[in-house]
Amino acid sequence: MHTDRYPAGYAGCVTELEKGPQGVRRGRGARERILTTAQQLFRDQGINSTGIDQLCAVAGVSKRTLYQHFTGKDELIAEHLRRFDPDILPGVFDRADLTPRERLLAAFDVHAPLCPFIAAAVEMPDPGHPARVYARDYKQAFAARLTDTAREAGATDPDRLGEQLALLLDGAAARSRVLDADTLATAAAIAAVLIDNAIPNAVVRARRRQTDRR
Repeated sequence: MHTDRYPAGYAGCVTELEKGPQGVRRGRGARERILTTAQQLFRDQGINSTGIDQLCAVAGVSKRTLYQHFTGKDELIAEHLRRFDPDILPGVFDRADLTPRERLLAAFDVHAPLCPFIAAAVEMPDPGHPARVYARDYKQAFAARLTDTAREAGATDPDRLGEQLALLLDGAAARSRVLDADTLATAAAIAAVLIDNAIPNAVVRARRRQTDRR
């Protein structure tokens, strides 16, 4: 579960904002170094344990340069989160080659370090902090995509199934971090039961599809 790279849906989705807080165009090199360094340090040692002085030293920039691109650490933290998955796992939910049921299960195939949105929310006690707000909005949007996919799959109660799967994914991610072990395989097996119980004749259709592929 501890890897040095983020999976599809995380690593490849990087915004390319190039302007500082006053709208003045800056070179992307410094901004990218700051954000890349922030991602590494925030992940490895935590957000609150990472100071501006250390971040600037590791990124090789001055404080003045950092504040030309970000109004402060709060904005940097929020931008750090925006870079992870702005389109809500398009590599899962936008796959036309999978049935809706298969897309729901594919969400459990994404292996990553502890969810950065959960990690940020734990470290930020203020519910109005930009990072907390962004993390909350992301989690709500993620559950909504699960619900929409459950509806496509024919779930009798898609809202309930979407929330169940979102809770299961977040719980597995947190437990994997605590135990330093991959618990997503177990979570995926539980998800399959939840999905098949929520979708009439889901098992029959899934088996028929597997037979047609052979």
